[in-house]
Amino acid sequence: MSRFDRYMLSQLMVVFGFFALVLVSIYWVNRAVALFDQLLGDGQTALVFLEISALTLPNVIRLVLPVASFAAAVFVTNRLSTDSELVVMQATGFSSFRLARPVLMFGLIVALMMSVLTHYLVPASRAALADRQAEIAENITARLLTEGRFLHPAEGITLYIREITPQGELRDIYLSDARSESSRTTYSARSAFIVRGDSGPMLVMVEGVAQTLRREGQRLFTTRFADFTYDIGALITGGGRGRIDARELPTTALFNPSLAALEQTGQSRAFFLFEGHSRFAQPMLAAVTAVVGFGTLLLGGFSRFGVWRQILFAIVLLVLVQMMGNVTAGIALRDERLAVLAWTPVVFGAALSVAVLWASGRPRRRRAAA
Repeated sequence: MSRFDRYMLSQLMVVFGFFALVLVSIYWVNRAVALFDQLLGDGQTALVFLEISALTLPNVIRLVLPVASFAAAVFVTNRLSTDSELVVMQATGFSSFRLARPVLMFGLIVALMMSVLTHYLVPASRAALADRQAEIAENITARLLTEGRFLHPAEGITLYIREITPQGELRDIYLSDARSESSRTTYSARSAFIVRGDSGPMLVMVEGVAQTLRREGQRLFTTRFADFTYDIGALITGGGRGRIDARELPTTALFNPSLAALEQTGQSRAFFLFEGHSRFAQPMLAAVTAVVGFGTLLLGGFSRFGVWRQILFAIVLLVLVQMMGNVTAGIALRDERLAVLAWTPVVFGAALSVAVLWASGRPRRRRAAA
């Protein structure tokens, strides 16, 4: 690489790191607030929150890197243009395509980072996150055994435990079951224990009363009991993995999905093929967006008033590329033969890059000819 290429590439990488860090932090904090409230509401510890947050980071970084590469290209180009450095390089005979070489190198570096994420880290983190969430959902102690608070482990269920002894005894328990449309039953007991039954965890209440209110006629039935067993397995909402997400599978399994994989995920063959192509297309899109941002800012040349119009135009082009991806995704998911449409945003963005670079060089060629 020439000295100019190394200089511009170093500027791009530094600014890219800054934007990536800021955008990842903003995105992660927004998601972490809701996640923190949900996990602590279920009785989880801060360590579980940190573990879940760490598993969501690869996918957050995957979403942020293309935007960070675009922002870095626009920021560095704007600064070089304001400082007249690009004007000097153009005066030495550098064409727009020659100036774009370090930007393309930068885009390919970002694409390599994205490839590691899309092919390895994101699928692995998705699978680990799904397993961990299933474990949390199945953890009856974490979801139900929280003393001194009214809990709602499932829709229509309210649970309150005044005290939990070190021996596992639940003292002064209150359980309201309003899932039935015809009645509502409220259980209260002096103490209770959780035992493992054949069909799952069972709540054994001792010395209590059950009050059933029939909605029709508003009649109340009261039953006192010495001990009563209540199946709380149904309270564990979301327990188990259920269906596997196709996005957790390795890339090799996406291009040749087996019948077992299709049944386990509940997805079509078109979804598998489109996801496989997307894992290759998304990294290249990060490289394309950087060149689009750079080339668009060259359209106006040097101006004392800055290049804000070109920046806005670059953002509009980025939105068009994203819209093209959204439109073609819906079409490709309906027919497996159209899975290659996952490359449409990349092709469209590459065409825009060539167009803006070519257009940015035309005025200079006309002045030279004059």
